[in-house]
Amino acid sequence: MEIDHERFEAYLESFPEDMPEYLVNLEVHAKENGIPIIRKDSERLIRFMLTMKKPKHILEVGTATGFSSLLMAEYCPEKCDILTIEKDEERAKEAVVNFDKYDINHKISLQIGDADEILRKLSADASKKRYYDFIFMDAAKGQYINFYPYIMKILARRGILISDNILQEGSLLDSRYMIPRRDRTIHTRMREYAETLMKDKCLETVVLTTGDGMTLSIRK
Repeated sequence: MEIDHERFEAYLESFPEDMPEYLVNLEVHAKENGIPIIRKDSERLIRFMLTMKKPKHILEVGTATGFSSLLMAEYCPEKCDILTIEKDEERAKEAVVNFDKYDINHKISLQIGDADEILRKLSADASKKRYYDFIFMDAAKGQYINFYPYIMKILARRGILISDNILQEGSLLDSRYMIPRRDRTIHTRMREYAETLMKDKCLETVVLTTGDGMTLSIRK
């Protein structure tokens, strides 16, 4: 029997909400205003992985208005820092407001700009390089494959890489010729990214149907 993911998400939402009220409000605001944020089951996976891994340094690629950054700040260890990257200036401005208001322990720092350039700089200077033990990819999906070489240079040994929206509402499973012509480039790039993760011998990767599909990779 195939699981209806909308019913499953509704089932998860039936449980008592144990997130701080401000996160619940930010989640509602995002949904009402069409701002893309992680889905309920994805939230739970990230919280679980943070509890298990207890990372010291987190990198997020794709801030939007800061919901997932603040979620991670709530559930990561006290002595943990989060660097998050956002290209869209309007969303970044809203994220800054949210961080100023809710990031009371000052765990989060935001870099505004093109993730490709920022990641290149982060990975370029070995003497100043910081290794991240938890990386969350939730940016422009067609760019994941371009970010990958930089990510691998700064992902710590035994570090965790989570990539969101892998399945693209199920279209990743379709033949290229079933995809509308305008969407074929992103389809090809996402398939290449998923295959790269699965074939990279430096990683152990699983593909999950959580949310809109997530890959969970651990560096060996």
